[in-house]
Amino acid sequence: MKTAGRWFLFTFLITFFWACGGDSPTPQPPQKTPEELAIEALTGTGTQAWSISGGGSVTRSGTNVTDLYQNFELIMNSGSSKTYTTLNNNDLFDASGNWSFSGTNFDKFTLTGGKPAAGREISFTRTGDNLRLEFNIPAPGARINGVQAVAGSYVFNLSKK
Repeated sequence: MKTAGRWFLFTFLITFFWACGGDSPTPQPPQKTPEELAIEALTGTGTQAWSISGGGSVTRSGTNVTDLYQNFELIMNSGSSKTYTTLNNNDLFDASGNWSFSGTNFDKFTLTGGKPAAGREISFTRTGDNLRLEFNIPAPGARINGVQAVAGSYVFNLSKK
């Protein structure tokens, strides 16, 4: 009888532990879409400021023009009305407006406004805390107030602020 009792207890314990088993796997959050990842690259969790300060640079057609954009800042906001603000933009960018992606690859965006950079396809690459913007302003129509020519291929290397 002792053996039967032990066998019953052993079977009961094995069944009990098996039934209790491990916890269900933790549900994984849904994977982000390519668009969500691109928005996050530009705006962080909602608003992100990018700046020349801290080692950034600007070139136009291969010539360093960082001195013309000292203290330049681009502030990108996500949300339903994706907005942007610029500071110390040397009249290349509008002070503010909206932005949207160009195409479905989500590696280019355009800005609204009337300044030379508005309406241009701007390619971007984010690497860590750095954002690289590349765009082209063709001639004619590449003058600010009819005086300063701004035609050329631009590369802005910005740092997360």
